[in-house]
Amino acid sequence: MAGPDGLSLESVRNSLIRQEDTIIFSLIERSRYPICPLLYDDKSSLIADASGSLLESIVKGTEATQAKFGRYQSPEEHPFFPENLPESLVPPRSSPNVLHPAAASININKMIWDMYTNQLLQLFASEGDAEDYACIGVCDLQCLQALSRRIHYGKFVAEVKFRDAPEDYTQAIRAQDRDALMKLLTFENVEEMVKKRVAKKAKTFGQEVTLSEDEYNGKYKVDPAIVSRLYEEWVMPLTKHVQVEYLLRRLD
Repeated sequence: MAGPDGLSLESVRNSLIRQEDTIIFSLIERSRYPICPLLYDDKSSLIADASGSLLESIVKGTEATQAKFGRYQSPEEHPFFPENLPESLVPPRSSPNVLHPAAASININKMIWDMYTNQLLQLFASEGDAEDYACIGVCDLQCLQALSRRIHYGKFVAEVKFRDAPEDYTQAIRAQDRDALMKLLTFENVEEMVKKRVAKKAKTFGQEVTLSEDEYNGKYKVDPAIVSRLYEEWVMPLTKHVQVEYLLRRLD
């Protein structure tokens, strides 16, 4: 049942399911290109006098533009380089913030960046280099933002779970017991269902569509097993990490 601010378990679940589509499509788009190591090299000389990698420059520039038009006024959005954001040119959002104010202090994008560039990318992008730096960088940005939005949505998951069973969570929060909170948040049957669903979506979205009546050859643009692994090893654990961090501050 939704609260007066519209937050409900059903609305949160529906958002998480929609975000699965966004993540899978962003991975499919990125899989068109090779890894392109120069994009991630902090010592690359592709841009004179730039600090950090070319991908960092692309993300910083894009985030600065998006910030001017209010992207990061939304509690669902988290910048990778918050220290570089200009003031928004648009008025503040009028919709109520359903989260506890402490939510604003939780941003694990450094962990997401490291996971994506140093572990995930190598699993689904081919070896090699290319000079389509802008196209590849934009694809990386789309993947990073989709993953960040999904993982930080754990704040909404934690809030709705807390509202549904405040007594269960309050004791663990007052004790600052991370293990107890993690146990309360973990539903292995649900996690198994999510892994199967994203793998099935990757199979469906990643097929080459033709008009031929021949049987499909079983090849996919992104291996469904990798998408399932992404959720098992990173998305769901990092989401629960965000949930725990949020709940530890929920009674402040």
